[in-house]
Amino acid sequence: MPVEVKIRKGEPMERALRRLKKKLDREGVIRDVRAKRYFEKPSEVKRRKKKVMDFTNMLRLRHENR
Repeated sequence: MPVEVKIRKGEPMERALRRLKKKLDREGVIRDVRAKRYFEKPSEVKRRKKKVMDFTNMLRLRHENR
């Protein structure tokens, strides 16, 4: 699915580029490209996801106890 940003009349190119970057960031395109730049073994994927889950659970527990 292509991502499109139409340049408005009189809009500077830098602003249109900024809107494009924001749109790509919201859709997660840049994150996916960076993640798939190198092959990651399935065990590494599981380890990374578990590490993120552990961290979020730790934060959740820390904020529950307040």
